[in-house]
Amino acid sequence: MTLDPVHFEGIAQLAQRIRYDVGEDDHRDFARTVWDEFLDPLVDDGRTVLDPLGEQGRHVAPVEDVALAAVPYEEVHGLDSGTINPTTFTNGLVLDIAQAAMSATPSDLDLHRARTLVMTVHTNDATVDVDEGEWTVYDEGYIRSQIRHAPHVNRYEEGVVHALALYLAESEHALLQADLVDDLLVLDGPLYPKGLFKWADQHPELAALLEDEDQPQEVVQNYVELVETFVTRDVPLVGFVKNPATKVITRTVREKGGHAPWVDDSAFFTRILERGQFDHDAERWERDTHNLTCTNWFRSRGGADHPLSKGGDALGADRRLDPEQYEVTFCVVYDPRDDLVYRLEAPYAFTKDAETRENLRLFALQEIAAQGGPPLAVAKADELARISRDEKRALTETLEETFQARRTRDYDDTRWG
Repeated sequence: MTLDPVHFEGIAQLAQRIRYDVGEDDHRDFARTVWDEFLDPLVDDGRTVLDPLGEQGRHVAPVEDVALAAVPYEEVHGLDSGTINPTTFTNGLVLDIAQAAMSATPSDLDLHRARTLVMTVHTNDATVDVDEGEWTVYDEGYIRSQIRHAPHVNRYEEGVVHALALYLAESEHALLQADLVDDLLVLDGPLYPKGLFKWADQHPELAALLEDEDQPQEVVQNYVELVETFVTRDVPLVGFVKNPATKVITRTVREKGGHAPWVDDSAFFTRILERGQFDHDAERWERDTHNLTCTNWFRSRGGADHPLSKGGDALGADRRLDPEQYEVTFCVVYDPRDDLVYRLEAPYAFTKDAETRENLRLFALQEIAAQGGPPLAVAKADELARISRDEKRALTETLEETFQARRTRDYDDTRWG
């Protein structure tokens, strides 16, 4: 069954019934108002949730020029963790398997061979024995693996096993390989396990896990130790977020009575960083695609960044440095060629230094310009850690044989194959 032309026309007519009394230029004007009047600092209920490091400003970098710029990091390492996706079986088991890998540019084949594997299992059957234990090492010492019994929950089982496997594998692998990094480590994703921190806003049962269970606290402790390790060694550590979805600015502006028409902060930064002009003859906005644009660095203490701020409790993790040193700072880079924004995150321990801030931002600009997307080290780590669709299918079939139980299926499996 397909859509005939008459169906398309009907949908178009429906869309025409949605009136826009505010145009794109008005959205850009209000974005500039927020940029000029709200962010230095951004205050929510008497608490500073965002403030600029140094002078607030927007910057332009010609794509061709910055792609050839010299960056003060000769060897860059990337780290990522991939999973098979949470899977439920007919015997009641819910599990996910994550593998973490680290890349290096230039390449290091021994490093690329190393993996950390974590299987996290949830079950409501008290008779099921999950053989948790020490790390198992094989493949001549290149692979470490561990199985973990996830805390009991009555709902969100798949989300729990996924987050715990993903973040435990990533943080353990980063700590294990940390001494090999001398110039810069780039995590593929946020600096801290924000998916886990968001549990507090999703459901009371998940919020209770953060407070009562050891595993989420163990994960956070790993990331705290990772920051401390790199601060002690004076080697920068950053997170490169390809799909930032924070809403701290948007939500706070709305609470202050602002219109804030954006879905999230990425949409706001797109508006404030996009350059171009309106072509009156063609009656459309023509975007400048020859220049990357970026913001200054900001310190963030709101939303999922609050737990690791100086006012947060870090889920009870032991912090050896001043709490301010762990705070999330970020800058945003906009690539007009794809109309995408990226968020570069780093601990305040590094970005409090103006030269380091500039070097890290230049690194991000140079890599985005040259690669047309994320830094090469991140892309390589993503490729190493990714579990392909065929591999996921084969692993699931193996697990079905091991458990003597089928993966739970629904009608969509039959419909979509």
